[in-house]
Amino acid sequence: MRYIMTMFWAFALGQVVGFLGGALSSQPYDFTLTTIFSLISGLMIIFLGTLFTPKKTQN
Repeated sequence: MRYIMTMFWAFALGQVVGFLGGALSSQPYDFTLTTIFSLISGLMIIFLGTLFTPKKTQN
């Protein structure tokens, strides 16, 4: 469930950043390119989260 929510928020926040970035730099807003970039960023966040999570050791 946390992976689905991470991808949802990566998509939503990616769209906001893409829209605002396009507006501030006077470039056209591209939904497809922004979606691809935001979902790839979401996958990288999930990968880094699992990579850097400390492992529990049993004593």
